[in-house]
Amino acid sequence: MTPAPEPRRTHFGFRTVGESEKAPLVRRVFDSVAERYDLMNDLMSLGVHRLWKRALIDRLKPRADLTLLDIGGGTGDIAMLWRDAGGGPATVVDVNPSMIAVGRKRAAERGHDSGIAWSAGDAENLPSADRTFDVATSAFCLRNVTRLNAALAEAYRALKTGGRFVVLEFSKMSLPGLDRLYDAWSFKVLPALGEKIAGDRDAYQYLAESIRRFPPQEQFARMFGQAGFERVGFHNLSGGIAALHWGWRL
Repeated sequence: MTPAPEPRRTHFGFRTVGESEKAPLVRRVFDSVAERYDLMNDLMSLGVHRLWKRALIDRLKPRADLTLLDIGGGTGDIAMLWRDAGGGPATVVDVNPSMIAVGRKRAAERGHDSGIAWSAGDAENLPSADRTFDVATSAFCLRNVTRLNAALAEAYRALKTGGRFVVLEFSKMSLPGLDRLYDAWSFKVLPALGEKIAGDRDAYQYLAESIRRFPPQEQFARMFGQAGFERVGFHNLSGGIAALHWGWRL
């Protein structure tokens, strides 16, 4: 009798888990912190994430005739910035219904009752037809997916010819000498803030660990190319604490 194959493994922060285990673990993290997610982003980045997101929008150059797919954009901040800057219809896809609920509520409060569609779905299996969107974005989502190559391939599939994918993600710091300070902030301060503000220390321990497990800039850029994107590039933000990555479907 042929033995059953060993289950494929991946990482959940610094833990090694089965591939089938990761998605439920990630959903549990974001279900736990959904109501305080944007506040915690302010605390995690000392508010600088707002400037990073503005940089993402500036690179997109929104127009009313362009459609946007925001992958893992549950709280809707990228979609709302896109619309505020003159962009066309936006679709937010997120695997966590709790994050979508927060996003819908905030969008309504900010006058975005129309122009933004919301859909529950996985970045590795997007609920959209081929060649549908002019622009795709993802901010602080992709380090949480199980199969990063699959998520990149899905973004490529969903874009029209001539479309572009822009990712904002935490990255590898390029300023020497600040690593110890950054590590202390990530592994001591952030979990403590998570416990105090969001009531979940473990969730923010995971988020800090997930940043360290994400591919550095050059490696991630190569993965863009392997997914079929062309004119691939990246730009460091705040000394590489975060980076913008982009590629075009040509």
